[in-house]
Amino acid sequence: MKVSQALRERRSVRAFLDRPVPPALLRELLQQAARAPSSGNLQPWRIHVLQGEALQRFIEHIAKRLASDPEPDPADYAVYPQPLQEPYRTSRFEVGEQMYALLGIGREDKPARLDWFARNFRFFEAPCALFFSVDRCMGPGQWADLGMYQQSLMLLLKEHGLDSCPQACWARYHRSVEAFLQLPAERMLHCAIAMGYADPEAPVNRLVSQRLRLETFCTFIE
Repeated sequence: MKVSQALRERRSVRAFLDRPVPPALLRELLQQAARAPSSGNLQPWRIHVLQGEALQRFIEHIAKRLASDPEPDPADYAVYPQPLQEPYRTSRFEVGEQMYALLGIGREDKPARLDWFARNFRFFEAPCALFFSVDRCMGPGQWADLGMYQQSLMLLLKEHGLDSCPQACWARYHRSVEAFLQLPAERMLHCAIAMGYADPEAPVNRLVSQRLRLETFCTFIE
């Protein structure tokens, strides 16, 4: 698979098959992705991998937290700017409506939308979950490095027939995640990536988010 094909076909998958990811392949791809660019070669990314029994223990851990206290933790960082201004607000709204249309869930059906959102906290039944963290002393440059690692990994996964879904929603309950992972106080949770083999029959996996035309975001100076 060419890089261009992996980039074109990568998307956020929200329904997975009950098929484990080969551990040796996962280790290989996690190592390969470390060739991602890193300013000053700091390589700030830190990763925790959950599969099998450990993944189930975590899902039970977070389910108890949500049942007893669904209120989010005080935020370590803002996933989106507040308030989210145009045109970004519309872009976020439209992709959400596109997804719910594929699921057959109308805007007025709030319980169904909440039930669907809750699937985030089961990693959409993916067989593998990756949590990414970074030292709190790191700044925007190192967060960019972390994002480049994540993109490199997701393209490598696609090359090997695997799919993924980056999940910023875990920042809402970062303290519960950090406690389970036993992260040191100087480490900050960034996000998770659910990964595995996509369910080809799931309607939600037909979602392809739109991208802006080049002229909208690129200026050529002559």
